[in-house]
Amino acid sequence: MNDCSRRYLLRASAAAGAGAIVIPGLTAAGAPDIAAASTSGLLAASDPTKGSSGCPPAKLTGRVVRPGDASYTDDRIDYDQLFSHYPLVIVFAQETQDVVNALTWARQHNVALRVRSGRHALEGWSNIDNGIVIDVSQLKSVHIDTDARTATVGAGLTQLEAVTTLAKQDLAVTTGSEGSVGLVGATVGGGLGPLNRWLGMACDSLIGTEVVVPSGRDCAEVIHADLKDHSDLLWALRGAGNGNFGIVTQLTYKVHPLKRIAYVQATWDGLTDLHGIFDAWQRTVPFADNRLGSEVEIHKSQILLFAWLAEGTAAEARKMLAPILSIGTPDVKVQVGNWGPIFAGAQVPRSQEPANVKFFSQFAKKLFPKKAIDVIGYYMRNAPTEDSNYFVDAFGGAIKKEPRGGTAFVHRDAIFYGEIGAAWGTPSTTPGVCDPLTSTCQAWTAEFSQAMRSFVDGAYVNVPNVGMQEWETAYWGNRHFERLREIKAKYDPSNVFQYEQSIPPASR
Repeated sequence: MNDCSRRYLLRASAAAGAGAIVIPGLTAAGAPDIAAASTSGLLAASDPTKGSSGCPPAKLTGRVVRPGDASYTDDRIDYDQLFSHYPLVIVFAQETQDVVNALTWARQHNVALRVRSGRHALEGWSNIDNGIVIDVSQLKSVHIDTDARTATVGAGLTQLEAVTTLAKQDLAVTTGSEGSVGLVGATVGGGLGPLNRWLGMACDSLIGTEVVVPSGRDCAEVIHADLKDHSDLLWALRGAGNGNFGIVTQLTYKVHPLKRIAYVQATWDGLTDLHGIFDAWQRTVPFADNRLGSEVEIHKSQILLFAWLAEGTAAEARKMLAPILSIGTPDVKVQVGNWGPIFAGAQVPRSQEPANVKFFSQFAKKLFPKKAIDVIGYYMRNAPTEDSNYFVDAFGGAIKKEPRGGTAFVHRDAIFYGEIGAAWGTPSTTPGVCDPLTSTCQAWTAEFSQAMRSFVDGAYVNVPNVGMQEWETAYWGNRHFERLREIKAKYDPSNVFQYEQSIPPASR
């Protein structure tokens, strides 16, 4: 996972400049022999007289970044610096046609590709060594139809941008609580967060998408998926995970009125009251008024509770949370106002976040017994860093009901979502250096997840579990997974979009 010798080798090759990077053995009709070509030569090459399926040879458009360019280091670095990749080229799309051109180019030159939006792929799977990264983060258009209560947005919006833009119109959709995460990646994987018990998962509000998919032998085309056209693809994009079927460039959501939210944050010092707090939380919030959402973070030396009451007052929020807040002597803060400023005010600057993270996701379909809470307490008291935590997000409420057309998200019967997270290190412009804490943090996560196995079920595709056996059914269940394979075979039969845990096409 943190292979120093391999990483130093890759870093050395990239540092040599654009002319030094070669990809042995990759050739394609109408393309030069890449084994003998520099990056610059490959990107410039095109033969207008050749094409394998009537599709003209493609040229890369948009903002094209190559090794040797001044911005290459910043442009290649992802959120989780545990992983460090050196792409052959990064294309920052400025419009949908740039995505079409990049996908076509990659297919015509037989170059491996990855799709990237917010750079938060937690196992580094939205980046790649010696391939093309198609980045949609600069597609930031927004159109809100207040009469129809729909919002059509570019795939480059972050969750912070989506929340604050909609909140100015007193509107909302479900997003996660971390603002820098890409909206498209979170939504396509399901999307859980503060408003999920009230509005359902983020994918439940998704009613249409613009997607660039493979076409013919080496081309690409734009299609629109909604409840009338390509409804099977819309179903898949509601929970299958990003980068499996095509490249989403635009999303249309059904948005919901939200004028006011009551936000509660409570902090307990130490873990003395862990059992009482956790047990009261799991017995209260998942079964409370649907307007109430809540997350709990258990750290090495403190417990944090976050709660949001849609269209609520401070008194209502405190009353609903009383079974939890009455335990011990928490420091409680309540804020009431527009969702946009409240959400923005809760964000932590990237410079203050750890550089490296390692997560393990799980769902609880039964209340945790005392033994499970004891396991959490043991591992958190022995956590490798203060930033490491055990995180839970309350389910129930609107999550139990699927939207019209259904979704690929399968964990609707969970009581709450759980996540083990190790975090360590300081962000830098030279990621990939072997941190001495890496092996300790990875071992802690693995041991913790193993100790919780008998109390949990399933996993969340947006927080992938590397090394998990039968990950396919853990993410989607058997029936949904087989349907996803059929849809994959329809829209990406050549498996152009693939990574370590991508959905394979069904055999035909």
